[in-house]
Amino acid sequence: MASLSVPGVEDPDGTGLTAPVCRTVTPDGDVLLLVPGDCAAARAAAYAQDDDLTAVMEITDVAPVSVPHRIRGRAWLAGWLTPVRNGRRAEAALLLAERHPVGELLGLGEALHPEPAPGLSGRTAWMMLRLEVGEGAVDDLWGAGPVEPDDFAAAAPDPLVAHETELLQHLAAAHGEQVRGLCTLLGERGRVCGARERAVPVALDRFGLRVRFTDPAQRSFDARFDFPEPVRDVTELRRAMHTLFEAAAQ
Repeated sequence: MASLSVPGVEDPDGTGLTAPVCRTVTPDGDVLLLVPGDCAAARAAAYAQDDDLTAVMEITDVAPVSVPHRIRGRAWLAGWLTPVRNGRRAEAALLLAERHPVGELLGLGEALHPEPAPGLSGRTAWMMLRLEVGEGAVDDLWGAGPVEPDDFAAAAPDPLVAHETELLQHLAAAHGEQVRGLCTLLGERGRVCGARERAVPVALDRFGLRVRFTDPAQRSFDARFDFPEPVRDVTELRRAMHTLFEAAAQ
């Protein structure tokens, strides 16, 4: 989930927040956003001069499975907001379409118009915005700290990001006992496993699996199970998970 705020500018609902329907990152590290044409951020960007409009985007990462304390982390990106103009609209639309091929992009046709206007059947027009990142910060399961713009631009998506939701839900629904059995790999911490009612996979990336163990009193702790080496795709992930489950069963 993401929200975009412009200091000093409020939406009609008084929150001052705009929810981009889709977003992506350019090779240069700018963030492209598709937003309703009548939202506060779009209106402010349309009348701003050059790059004098500052904005902050907050991203909330929520676990795609039912688990206590579902928010896995938050990130903030602050910088300068401008409309995507003229000949750059088609390039921006292509990048957004690669990230979001269906659904949210039904408004891209309107966003490509030189002057976004109310759409057919009264539907609000859309606008593409560009956020030039000046600073960032992250606070998640791995810790908290600043993010430099150059590091943000150089970062690459985890190879499992497009599959994580489906994989975590599958592990929780079809492999619950095997996931719970991973507790035997925790050494001294594994002694409390017998008191734990639930074990839910809460995060998955190329480096490993994070599981949240919860007891009847709703007390919980997270455990990270690293793979022998980073996986590059779902095929390698299956082998890594099989190795983990085998080790836990011994």
